[in-house]
Amino acid sequence: MSDVRKGEVVEERYDVAVVGLGGLGSAACRSLAAAGLKVLGLERYGPVHDLGASHGESRGVWQAYFMGPEYVPYLRRAYTLWSELEQVSGETLFHRTGGLCIGPADGTLVPAARSSAQQCGLEHEYLTADEVHSRYPQFEPTADCAAVYDPGSGFVQPEQTVRVQLELARKNSAELRFNEEVREITETRDGSRVRTDHAVYDVGHVVVTAGCWAPGLLPALDLPVQVLRKVMLWFNPEGGAEDFQPGRFPYWIWEGDGMVGYGHPAANGLHGGVKAGVHSGGTPADPDRVDRFVRPEEIAEIQDFLRTRIPRLSGAGRYRKSAVCLYDNTPDQAFAIGPVSDRGRVVVAAGTSGHAFKFVPAIGESLTELVTDGTTSQDLSLFDPQRFASN
Repeated sequence: MSDVRKGEVVEERYDVAVVGLGGLGSAACRSLAAAGLKVLGLERYGPVHDLGASHGESRGVWQAYFMGPEYVPYLRRAYTLWSELEQVSGETLFHRTGGLCIGPADGTLVPAARSSAQQCGLEHEYLTADEVHSRYPQFEPTADCAAVYDPGSGFVQPEQTVRVQLELARKNSAELRFNEEVREITETRDGSRVRTDHAVYDVGHVVVTAGCWAPGLLPALDLPVQVLRKVMLWFNPEGGAEDFQPGRFPYWIWEGDGMVGYGHPAANGLHGGVKAGVHSGGTPADPDRVDRFVRPEEIAEIQDFLRTRIPRLSGAGRYRKSAVCLYDNTPDQAFAIGPVSDRGRVVVAAGTSGHAFKFVPAIGESLTELVTDGTTSQDLSLFDPQRFASN
């Protein structure tokens, strides 16, 4: 190995190295190891950390998707794989609560969600503002609002999902190394090489699932990802949390006042708080220097959005706690999944744009197919990471 530098340790060869062990990386490790490959997982931080995007107690899962009907087949596959993951792990991961996409009837989100549901033959209901309030009196939509109700939607808990997938990967003999930072990835004549701050690894393939750090690891791809700092809040509802438990309160996403807000039922019971945030907007950030302090004006922005829409969450003293997470957004908000060059030795799943967690097990399966077969059973042309090259 002619380019090994003085003092570097060269490790034995692996079939595939997975770089980044959050939601997507843990899914890839689990799927690749289950396929019988010799897998090395590398993570710059500890297991199930809260410094990227795979944390925050809950993530929405939704099929009547406002991003477009082309996402629905992939979501259907994800639903199947969430069920399989539950069966293999013996743990409940997906909590079906029903979900509402709310906003102006002539806006962007509601017509798009309705179109996806209709084109793909999904079970759904189209509700007026009065019907929304009648079914869920916690909501106060204005008369110009409508909603698409998706009875199959709900939430998963990211920390639990990552833990379960890592445990299953280990059971299938994946080797997982934490607190080891990848510095360089290269394609070689007969495989790939990964250089970390600890060692050099010769591998057949590399799967890069490093979120906001992925573009820095793949400079030749020149992936135009913008890192955005986002704030998540939890509230103690006025009158108690009983009406905000799963089964009595849905997953929701709401377009209004030039913003898109979202929220979930109380994922951790009566004393865990009710989550809400703003999906749109965000502050550009360096993932290595993120400001984790949540300011009063950031809290006030979300409270202002909730005040007329879900008033029981927005009153004085309702705010409970906060957290910061990161979005890695592509210019078109679609993911980047696929090989980074014609050699196909390095594949990436990045540019998740704040909406990929619902797809996690399906993306893990696709990454395994790209490594083992060079193609995927799902049509992922929308997500080709090389689509930005001409720009």
